[in-house]
Amino acid sequence: MNIKEFLESQKNLVDDFDAQVLLAHVLEISRPQLIANLNTPLDLIQLDSATQLFAQLQAGTPLPYILGHWEFFGLDFEINEHVLIPRPETELLVEKAIAYLKNNSDKRNVIDVGTGSGIIAISIAKHIPDAKILATDISPKALQVAKQNATKHGVENQIEFIECDLLPKSQVTGQKSDDLRLLTCDLICANLPYIPTKTLQGLEIYGKEPTLALDGGEDGLGLYRKLFGIVSNNNANLNALFWLCEVEETQGSSSKKLAKEFFPNAKVNLHQDLSGRDRLIEIIL
Repeated sequence: MNIKEFLESQKNLVDDFDAQVLLAHVLEISRPQLIANLNTPLDLIQLDSATQLFAQLQAGTPLPYILGHWEFFGLDFEINEHVLIPRPETELLVEKAIAYLKNNSDKRNVIDVGTGSGIIAISIAKHIPDAKILATDISPKALQVAKQNATKHGVENQIEFIECDLLPKSQVTGQKSDDLRLLTCDLICANLPYIPTKTLQGLEIYGKEPTLALDGGEDGLGLYRKLFGIVSNNNANLNALFWLCEVEETQGSSSKKLAKEFFPNAKVNLHQDLSGRDRLIEIIL
């Protein structure tokens, strides 16, 4: 069986593009190379490997998890079932963060809340070499992936990874135990779980990607409400802060309202992604 015949055998079973990408992965060639060599025969080892991986794809395992990596912001990231699959919508947050830091050379201290595979922190670090980033996540398995990606992209010395619930507690002697390590923070980035629980349970991704990284509670804003509350209650520790928070497309107005409730003196802007959907709130304290 050659490449063309194998792909034909998968028609109506998996998406054509996914089939081409996955078979190229098996053969360790690029997709253009695959298409240019459709008459190349597959040996028994290649055929067996392809059959096993295509069975996973047909069973509903997302392609990026089978590949073990996925592209984001022009960089290749290692991923597994413990982290979300990077999505292009999140590139808007990274673009805004990099632009802010480039326009403010004195602002270099960043916190990435809920870092997952590390795509936000690492993308910022690659473009702002003197940025110092604190990246947090409640999942130790997600942080393991993030650390691997930081090393892969050579930015491990710019990023401190902390396992915690949203924000770390300060260990500075003389401060209250519930004070936060935000004294020198210039920018907070957050792409927290924002899908309402009932909505999530009806989506195709439910059970395929980690629920911990998707479920935003009853209205999808539960974790943002918690995060804003933590920071507003520790306001005495804060310097001027700039926030970028990714939200679900239906949450634009509700997330702006939530931010104003906790930070009444802040300027809150709403940005749309390339599809024209509400995607990002910008909070200037």
